[in-house]
Amino acid sequence: MTLVMMTALGVTREFERGTMETLLATPLRPLEVMIGKLTPYVMVGIIQATVIITVARLLFGVPMAGGWGALILGLFLFIIGSLALGFLVSTLARNQLQAMQMSVFYFLPSILLSGFLFPFRGMPDWAQWLGSILPVTHMLRVVRGAMLKGVGIAEALPSLGALALFVLIVAGIAVKQYRTTLD
Repeated sequence: MTLVMMTALGVTREFERGTMETLLATPLRPLEVMIGKLTPYVMVGIIQATVIITVARLLFGVPMAGGWGALILGLFLFIIGSLALGFLVSTLARNQLQAMQMSVFYFLPSILLSGFLFPFRGMPDWAQWLGSILPVTHMLRVVRGAMLKGVGIAEALPSLGALALFVLIVAGIAVKQYRTTLD
């Protein structure tokens, strides 16, 4: 969740400080700008995931049943999707406060409807339908399957496909929404 907020605030800050003018003066296309802005945050996300998995295993004794391929691919897709969503938020927000509010607006449904706090199958049908749109729901399925059941890529394919689809849709909208002028 921090990846969405970091990206949204980082890019929006450039508009507020006036440094985006320099970037807009370059011949870069929107996709190139997005890749350049997101690459450092991908590394931050990988470090965060590594620390969390290590602490879960060593400090809390969370079992690791296997499924490393599905877990790594799922984490990579989730990180890219979260960052692309943050970039999209930054294209819509006019200042950092708006970016923060939009990020929180995404966090609450993600936490409540993904199966993180409440059992997913215990929610009403409409909540399950909304929850199935959220990438957090699919990431939780991949993590639980890989770490607790040893689920591989083939078994996690529906959730991995949903994450990949989320990345494509959100990144596509973000690139289209990216403003090449300051007004």
